[in-house]
Amino acid sequence: MAIQQQVCSTTASGQQLIHFTLRNEAGTEVKITNYGAIITSFSLLQADGTRNDIVLGFDSVEAYRSDEYLGQYPYFGCVIGRCANRIKDAVFEIDGTTYPVTPNFGTDQLHGGLTGFDKKIWELVSFGSTPSPFVEMKYLSPDGEEGYPGNLEISIRFELTDDNELSYAFTGTTDKPTAVNLTHHGYFNLNNGKGDIRDYELKIYGSQVLDQDEKLCTTGSLTAVKDTVFDFRSFTRIGDRLNEVPEFDKSFVVDKNHDPSGLALMAEVRCPASKLLLQVYATDPVVHFYTGKWIPALKGKNNTVYGPFSALCLETQIHPNAINIPHFPAMVLRPGDVYRSKTVYKLIG
Repeated sequence: MAIQQQVCSTTASGQQLIHFTLRNEAGTEVKITNYGAIITSFSLLQADGTRNDIVLGFDSVEAYRSDEYLGQYPYFGCVIGRCANRIKDAVFEIDGTTYPVTPNFGTDQLHGGLTGFDKKIWELVSFGSTPSPFVEMKYLSPDGEEGYPGNLEISIRFELTDDNELSYAFTGTTDKPTAVNLTHHGYFNLNNGKGDIRDYELKIYGSQVLDQDEKLCTTGSLTAVKDTVFDFRSFTRIGDRLNEVPEFDKSFVVDKNHDPSGLALMAEVRCPASKLLLQVYATDPVVHFYTGKWIPALKGKNNTVYGPFSALCLETQIHPNAINIPHFPAMVLRPGDVYRSKTVYKLIG
């Protein structure tokens, strides 16, 4: 079958935790759970019959809810919302009203607060195999959740094509003006979770980065990447740059060249060991590059113990903290409007 579902367990409140498996004609499989809309596995069938699973994570859904994991929480493979990245001082203003939101990273808010979309159980909308294997889920975030105004309904549709393209597409509506900036926090290791990303070669289609303060909140100014450590406009070995700086946790503004669908090529990364190339396309203007310096020592799939630089993240989004920076692209969703965002991961090799 092109898609399967398996009920893993039931919570104390009676909600089912479900694992969905999407499979294409090439044998590529993607596993997604309705807890946090997490991509738990993205594996390619290789010539020798083995699988190369290119995302960090766990075999069981319950592992994502364990005290051990939540105590060191790296956000493996989940939806981030209502707002990805950081909101300075955990506060913003819309139409003259000030909204303090939950601080969970010092005095700032990170990735939607203490209990963001990453820890919610999403409701199944539909699944099927036409035109390609897909599953769609939704979550209704109530007015006031984590301090945000408005009842916000978000849906996410995952789809896997026979060309080894995995896409996720968000749509959202609200009954009050609110801030929305969603992403998916996949950690990519293109060699079945083995080794680290220092030998990977990265290309980012962006000539500017967003400046950050000492707590990594964007300030509103931009810096050209030319002649800096942030210049990834041609394929560059990540480890060479990590010899110059301790890590990357930086937002790049992409020089967009949209195709008719509105997608633009944001970044490409290739792994010499596996010969895989990952391309990231998106409708959003920014890709946030994180080298995983703070990945904790957790035992994941195949009994692999993860750690710093085990994987990288390429998180597509609107400019972080744009809600507090008037000249950045608007991230306010209003009643009657529809929030839309789409990202495609394409594997070659």
